[in-house]
Amino acid sequence: MKTQKQSAIRLRGLEKSYKDLRVLRGVDFDVAPGSIFALLGSNGAGKTTVVRILSTLLKADKGTAAVNGFDVAAQSANVRESISLTGQFAAVDEILSGRENLVLVARLRHMEEPGAIADDLLSRFSLTEAGGRRVSTYSGGMRRRLDIAMSLIGNPPVIFLDEPTTGLDPQARVEVWEAVKNLAGSGTTVLLTTQYLDEAEQLADRIAILHRGRIIVNGTLAELRAMLPPAEVEYVEKQPTLEDVFFAVTGGSDTDGEDRRTALEKK
Repeated sequence: MKTQKQSAIRLRGLEKSYKDLRVLRGVDFDVAPGSIFALLGSNGAGKTTVVRILSTLLKADKGTAAVNGFDVAAQSANVRESISLTGQFAAVDEILSGRENLVLVARLRHMEEPGAIADDLLSRFSLTEAGGRRVSTYSGGMRRRLDIAMSLIGNPPVIFLDEPTTGLDPQARVEVWEAVKNLAGSGTTVLLTTQYLDEAEQLADRIAILHRGRIIVNGTLAELRAMLPPAEVEYVEKQPTLEDVFFAVTGGSDTDGEDRRTALEKK
């Protein structure tokens, strides 16, 4: 039987220690259905511990947590049926093609028409043309998008993305960001852990900052900005950012970038 369902994810007073190290010191937050919630914090802040508790891989010392209306401790089987977890490194088989990876997971989950499921996900994540290639030939962004696509087989209402862009180059990060936005657009609830400020800013409907085991702020980007005094407005000449330069010279793809560099060298 489900608990009262008001939030897709709900934490109250969550605590966790590893021997004498207190990692979580009473964590509270709610995630609305179909939204992207960013849990922002530095390395060692406890983000992954929160995800492991919510995904039933770890037991909390104190407090309560519910996912999709199910209590994490008392209804763990129901929670596992409601979620998918994507870790910091893509869990894909490099020997198989992208399509074969998807078909394999669909069969393991006893889904009907695994081929059709694979083709649909390849299309959703812009991987159709690469679907027949071995994953060993994929870029980092393509692997991560495939990994997220695999996690969606079975249509889980809640997905946990634990630092999904760790180690990716700028272009690959943007590709993953678009995939995450599409997830929420289709109604999936996304809990995203990240240490990248720009990632939280780009993706999240709400942002919570986890620091020394506690949530110190929680709100929309506008609400968080409103916590600081207004900046003094001065006229300055805007200089391009490193990101502007990167995409200007690469043109958004390896092929275009080579052409652009060649053009620049000729000037």
